[in-house]
Amino acid sequence: MKTPLPKVNDIQRNWYVVDADGEVLGRLASRIATRLRGKHKPIFTPHLDTGDFVVVVNAEKVRLTGGKLDKKLYRRHTGYLGGLKTATARTMLEKRPEEVLRLAVRRMLPKNRLGRRQLKKLKIYRGPEHPHQAQKPEPLRFTP
Repeated sequence: MKTPLPKVNDIQRNWYVVDADGEVLGRLASRIATRLRGKHKPIFTPHLDTGDFVVVVNAEKVRLTGGKLDKKLYRRHTGYLGGLKTATARTMLEKRPEEVLRLAVRRMLPKNRLGRRQLKKLKIYRGPEHPHQAQKPEPLRFTP
């Protein structure tokens, strides 16, 4: 008996909107990564992109627990000698809160072409407004 594989054109992709106000960063990121990969669907296949689109609003109001605001460090390298730049989570949340959530989700996705394609379906906005009203996104609530 053969396992049926979903055709790429037959995969139905829904749009969801998530309010990040007061949500814990890691828990929110893992639930978003699950939706982006499509693991909540019965047709999930690890080597295919079966996930949905996720729009996140109020990214600046995401919460970090414990002392992570001052202890968690984000590092990047410019490519030049001595070009290692370091920022704490507090400064990243003040300057670029979208990037904090995007990095958290990105690190939970596969590290290959498939993961990069799945990350493109994530849309993050600092405030409560987003330009995806035409897609009629459904509100997605996570119950603890």
